[in-house]
Amino acid sequence: MPGENLRHALATLALAPVLLVQGRQVRRRVPILPEPEGLRAGNCGSGPNLRLLLVGDSAAAGVGARTQEEALSGQLVARLAASFAVHWKLLAFTGATTADMLVRLESKPADEFDVVVTSLGVNDVTGQLPMKQWRRQQNQLVELLVGKFRARHVLLSGLPPMHRFPALPQPLRWYVGSRAQDFDRALNTLANRDPRCEFVKLSYAMMEPSTMATDGFHPGPAIYSLWATEVARLILQRNQQHFPEPAS
Repeated sequence: MPGENLRHALATLALAPVLLVQGRQVRRRVPILPEPEGLRAGNCGSGPNLRLLLVGDSAAAGVGARTQEEALSGQLVARLAASFAVHWKLLAFTGATTADMLVRLESKPADEFDVVVTSLGVNDVTGQLPMKQWRRQQNQLVELLVGKFRARHVLLSGLPPMHRFPALPQPLRWYVGSRAQDFDRALNTLANRDPRCEFVKLSYAMMEPSTMATDGFHPGPAIYSLWATEVARLILQRNQQHFPEPAS
């Protein structure tokens, strides 16, 4: 809607000085939480082999959880281990943008994974990455994962509802949240157009202050649990054709 986009652009321009000041204040005020301790690779479960790679930013790295077992990787592997022999790796670090992850993956030796789960976008939003570059980099990421890492199923985790992050004051919360929603829609469109991909919608209902980390910016274990449950559901659903349940 051109009219709505124009109003949004004008409002953003008018608020630019306030947004700049608030952004600096948030960086000073929000505590920097550590990435949790725990395994970042391993084997777990029994059944058909499932090679799993998780890549991404601080959320993929588990910031906001006390251990990796409470984070996305640990909770996802635990769910999948009931159906598969999971061979998994986690490649994630705080502050990672999509461009950062492309560089990191390019530096790794070629490998082969059945499933790759991504968590990228928040740092692209806060870093003011233009939408056109976001789309291009996400496409490059998918091609790299499918080509170099032989991924059969790429699960693109959507952006969280940043307009509900307690750490962000208004109007910064509105501005960042609006950009995150735009990026989320673009990622959903990319996934829907590519049969190798699937979009993981992060539920707005689960993003409450009580379920988030103490910094008001990262997920807490309860959110990681819901995220892992949805990813596991999509993986199991996609793999039914490869590993059908035995007839009763």
